This record gives sequence, C-alpha cells and structure tokens, in this order.
Amino acid sequence: MAKTVIAYTDGASTGNPGPGGYGVVLKSGDRRKEISEGFRLTTNNRMELMAVIVALEALLIPQTEIIIHSDSKYVVDAVEKGWVFGWQKKNFDKKANPDLWRRFLSIYPKHKVKLQWVKGHAGIPENERCDQLATAAAASSNLKIDTGYENPANTTTLL
Repeated sequence: MAKTVIAYTDGASTGNPGPGGYGVVLKSGDRRKEISEGFRLTTNNRMELMAVIVALEALLIPQTEIIIHSDSKYVVDAVEKGWVFGWQKKNFDKKANPDLWRRFLSIYPKHKVKLQWVKGHAGIPENERCDQLATAAAASSNLKIDTGYENPANTTTLL
C-alpha cells in the first residue's frame, strides 16, 4: 500500500521582484528528498506556487495522496477555497501568474492533494529547511530565467 507523501514547500524573493528561489522537502516513510532552484528575477508568490508545483511533479505514481504544508496563504487559499477553479473558468483574466496556475492545474488532478497552511518562521523544522533551501537557491550564482515573469507574452499559450 502506498504511503501518504508529506511535503513542505517555501518560496523566497529578495526585492519582490528580485532574485528568488523555492525549496521543497518530500517525505514518505523513511524516504526523504529535497529540491530547490533559483531564478534571477521573480516574485515571492511565484516561488511559493512553483514550490507546490515542483512537489507535485516529483510524484511518480498517479493518484498519490499528498499533504502539502505551505506558509503561503496565496497558494493554500486559492486551492482550498476553490478560487483557482473560478479563475480558470475566466481564463485567468486579470489574475497574476496564469502560466504557473495552468501548470499547477495540469498536475493537480493526477494526485490526491490536500494543502495545509502553516505559520512561517514558527520553528517547524521542515518548513524552516524549505526556507533555507529557497533562500540559498535565490542567492546562488546559477540562477535561471523565470520566463513566465520576465517574458509573459511568450507563455500565454503554454500549457
């Protein structure tokens, strides 16, 4: 029987917009995986959402049950309160980050997802680790281009 995956996610941005990164910790039984990546120009909300997307994309078995802990009210409320599904029906008109929300919605139905808000910087070890991963990724010298932020016109038809 497959175990529930527990994920912790965090995003960071210096300057908002500015250099940013995300951190993910995935746990299942005695297995653990950490993922992080940095971008040269992005926003905190984009990195928070990117962390959740990457956590879901890391799952290899369809219909995996996953509980994602995030300190982002933006992401947790958009999903758990159903806002993103209304945004989708309106083609994300006047909504931020449509490229990432579309990417999220392409992976979300493939798993059994529960998002849970946790208070940031409250001493939760895995959440603190994600913050360290995200901050370090944002400060690294090998930053990628967040094309959805820097060149949004090129991403409107993607996904």
